[in-house]
Amino acid sequence: MQITFICLAMVAVMECALLRAAAPVAVAPAPVAPALLHTEVDPHPQYAFAYNVQDALTGDSKSQQEVRDGDVVKGSYSVVDADGSLRTVFYTADPINGFNAVVQRGPVPVAVARPVAPVAPVAAVPARVFG
Repeated sequence: MQITFICLAMVAVMECALLRAAAPVAVAPAPVAPALLHTEVDPHPQYAFAYNVQDALTGDSKSQQEVRDGDVVKGSYSVVDADGSLRTVFYTADPINGFNAVVQRGPVPVAVARPVAPVAPVAAVPARVFG
């Protein structure tokens, strides 16, 4: 009985020591970013962008163009789908009509091959035989 009491007392002391060691540590609050005092807003934003990717190595073929004039955005994007067809999405967005899109599918236009400038031949390097 005395041994049980001593063991329980030792366990209680160890638990208290562990709880004290795991006590929360005071951490300084994170610095607060200063409030923006002046922010310029363009009353009539305008932009235009476009890109085109034609990667014969990976087969990646896509393009996009978009124009914004105030609150009206117009654009389109095209991608060659996995089945080989060309999907083109024409879209507009404005505060009155919201976002509207029209999707067209069709064959991929055949690219016209451009002549490539000839490359100067490289002299062959003789193979080394080890043995």
